[in-house]
Amino acid sequence: MTRQKLKFITYPLSFFYGLIVELRNFLFDSGILSSQKFRIPIISVGNITVGGTGKTPHTELLLQTLSEEVKVAMLSRGYKRGTKGFYLANEQSNSQNIGDEPYQMFLKFPKVKIAVDNNRCHGIETLLKKEFGPDLNAIILDDAYQHRYVSPGINILLIDYNRPITKDKMLPYGNLREPAHNKDRANIVIVTKCPIDAKPIDYRIITKDLDLRPYQTLYFTTYEYKTLYPVFDNAEIEQLEIKDLTTKNPDILLFTGIASQNELADFLRANSNSLTSLQYEDHYKFTAIDLNTIAEKFENINSANKLLITTEKDAARLLSLPNIPEIIVKNLYCIPIKIKFLFEKEKDFKKQILDYVRKNTTNNLISKK
Repeated sequence: MTRQKLKFITYPLSFFYGLIVELRNFLFDSGILSSQKFRIPIISVGNITVGGTGKTPHTELLLQTLSEEVKVAMLSRGYKRGTKGFYLANEQSNSQNIGDEPYQMFLKFPKVKIAVDNNRCHGIETLLKKEFGPDLNAIILDDAYQHRYVSPGINILLIDYNRPITKDKMLPYGNLREPAHNKDRANIVIVTKCPIDAKPIDYRIITKDLDLRPYQTLYFTTYEYKTLYPVFDNAEIEQLEIKDLTTKNPDILLFTGIASQNELADFLRANSNSLTSLQYEDHYKFTAIDLNTIAEKFENINSANKLLITTEKDAARLLSLPNIPEIIVKNLYCIPIKIKFLFEKEKDFKKQILDYVRKNTTNNLISKK
């Protein structure tokens, strides 16, 4: 099918899909469908476009910010998990029973309650039960911008710098889950994946295009790649500082199952002798054939100075797989991502989040503190 024919088919579908989404939002806005409020501070993180906008690293930033002062939980639907209903992460958890992103966060924040439930209202109610978290001070909802059955106290909308919502179209013609004007539901808007070399005028144009309301706060963030570490305990490699990549000038094989590897691939390409990349679909479940292919490609790189790299999200899935080729186990690095706020706004963002939780928490001890 030609691109023109595909456009002819998908554009009308986008129009009708947009009508359905707008009708749903109207039902919530008019009170015909109800959004439930809870007695605990709720922070929602999400987007209105398909594909990666950086939800997981931004959610991790929220967990890190809040867990230093209050007791916080993270609730996700656990996309592509093999279990149903409410599930609280524990020592027996893996990516198969709670999903790759929740498991990644559980590994990084073992003292934080990480839970999954397709029904967010039920999940929150369960977390607040005596046996789970009567002393919780806040709950973060992952990927919940469209989940309007819960009324969050702070709604955080993430927008990819490279895919402006004001210039996009509705699915399936474009990438929008709902029309761009629904950004107005957000209390905080974060433009993510900003390039370091962008000019001030670029940010002024984005700010003008977004045309935010007085009650909305706008931030810009970018990615920082941190120290590479071995994925498996029995690896034959040690941690590798980012600054050492350029010094070593290695030949890199990168494989990912994420929405987009473009930013990571560009970074590694600029800090290596050569880069070979394998890209699988988001949340991809690697098969034995895939792993053998990866192992063979890495083995065939004719260099004594070579690296095998994947993402934390992919590593979370690999940890639960059996019979991984030995060459992968011994050589696989994981490269973490950290969020960096532009224009020195990180303190402002953290203060906004903490002030909301302090003001609205039901725990009197924390309120006094």
